[in-house]
Amino acid sequence: MKTAVPIIVAGLLLMLLGIGQRTVWAPAETVTAAVAQGVDAGPVTVIEPGARGDAEGPVEVTVEADSPFTLAVGRTSDVEAWVGDAAHLSVTGFGEESLEAGFSSGEATVPDPSGSDLWIAEESADGSLTYRWSEPTRGDWSLLLAADGEAPAPTRVSVTTPNDQSTPFALPLVIGGALVVVLGIALLLVSPRRSGNGGGHGSGDRPEPVEGTRAYARRHAASGGSSRISPRIAAPGAALLVAGLVGTGSLLGVGPSLATTTPSPAPAPTASASSASVNGAPSAGSAASGPPVVLDVQLDRILASVASTVADADAASDAKLLTPRVDGAALDLRTGAYAVGAKDKKAVAPAPVAASELLLDMIPTGTGWPRTVVALTQGEDNPVPQALLLVQETPRENYRLTSAVQMLPGTTFPSPPAPGAAGPVPIDDDGVLARAPQASVASIADFLTKPSGANAETFEENSFAEAITGFQSDVVADPGNKAAKIAFTHTAQKDQTQALMTGDGGAMVFGYLTHTYSSTPKSRGDTIDLKGTVYQSLTGKASSGKGIDVNYGEAVMMYVPPAGSEDRIRVIGAAQQLLSATLR
Repeated sequence: MKTAVPIIVAGLLLMLLGIGQRTVWAPAETVTAAVAQGVDAGPVTVIEPGARGDAEGPVEVTVEADSPFTLAVGRTSDVEAWVGDAAHLSVTGFGEESLEAGFSSGEATVPDPSGSDLWIAEESADGSLTYRWSEPTRGDWSLLLAADGEAPAPTRVSVTTPNDQSTPFALPLVIGGALVVVLGIALLLVSPRRSGNGGGHGSGDRPEPVEGTRAYARRHAASGGSSRISPRIAAPGAALLVAGLVGTGSLLGVGPSLATTTPSPAPAPTASASSASVNGAPSAGSAASGPPVVLDVQLDRILASVASTVADADAASDAKLLTPRVDGAALDLRTGAYAVGAKDKKAVAPAPVAASELLLDMIPTGTGWPRTVVALTQGEDNPVPQALLLVQETPRENYRLTSAVQMLPGTTFPSPPAPGAAGPVPIDDDGVLARAPQASVASIADFLTKPSGANAETFEENSFAEAITGFQSDVVADPGNKAAKIAFTHTAQKDQTQALMTGDGGAMVFGYLTHTYSSTPKSRGDTIDLKGTVYQSLTGKASSGKGIDVNYGEAVMMYVPPAGSEDRIRVIGAAQQLLSATLR
């Protein structure tokens, strides 16, 4: 009795200690740290990955400001590239009492960062904002804060992260205490017996037989020859047992393996390409070294913005509306289409640019600029898929559509490399290709100018070349043109060439040609008849005694095989547009 009660009390105390670790003394669910007051401010504040501390899951970022501001999420390398040499406050780490931060001096102003294609996500706020920051895919991600690029960016920033609430000793303490309590209760229920006392009687009804008699022999034979053990020596033994369990840690020592805390799940990987993409083998000399520079959510937003811009410009026939999102060959062709359409109501409008359905995309992983992306889309008003070439020249510029070509009938889009492995190809170097990209564009220009010339066997037969060369042959053979000197010249525009690797080690090459169709009288007194043609609409004249120059733009997309291949270059997409007509 005297030993059992302390044992039960000790067990209850152990149980209370374990329960207290899960309740009264339980760690806080979250920990918050903030940037110290009075730090220097610039036009940009950058919250780096270190500000997340050790958190693997989402954290909460709270920003307070006195005026409207923008919060943007981007890859750390992209954010750094966008900030460039601008003055900025960097929040670099999660300290015990505050967020670690440092100021870098530099340019006093930056452009307004809102609407940049670099951002995975973006939010605007006026006064305060709490943002749940999770990493969209593997890699380093940062937050950028800015007002309008001129006013100081917010610096009142705090980060709240989940706290480690694991209590590895709580469960062992509860279990161990319960066992100790059970042991004490068991000892309490054991009734102590008394050994023989004066008078020679034991605890039973019969007296102890006299030694040497038969009764004495029978009793000791029944008990196996052993004498009874006094129950009073059991209690000290049990007390030593309990002391051993608690003292040596035999119950507490299993704590870590019995802990029931669950770690926060890692972010699920995000697919690097559209679900409709065709993934080929990695390109020669190219490797998927990291996540693609544009995620699906970004590409969808970029394509939607480009398509909307083009649709607005098409509706107004205003080329000025194209400039935020269109450049290069795509800008030239559409500008020409608007000019021709303004004078010839029968002119065919250019094919619309569709943001969806997205059939395939090719996105690089390289973190440098310029960046080139290809998207193959087909909208309801597109009879065939169209390849859209998008180029981002610098970190602070958005992607612009530089080429939009229609897939030729019977052609197949080249197999792209492994997701994220696509990248630009040097345009003046053969490298691993059968012919350098720039030389390939020059070759198609030469072939269209002189179909039977040096490049007659360079290209596979295709409907684009057949249509161009067939038209030229028909014009020259037309009896009505016997009095005219006719010349066709196709010239490659070197600054418009772009090339990306394909899955088999070849390259997809985008080029732009200008095509001039000249017609001049052979003899003095002869005239060029323009009556009833689109050229009359464009020049305002029914005839010309000196001649006329008609200008076209031709965008082409070709597949150039790898070095050592016996395949010819294949034209797989093209777009042609009448741009202007000028009298001599």
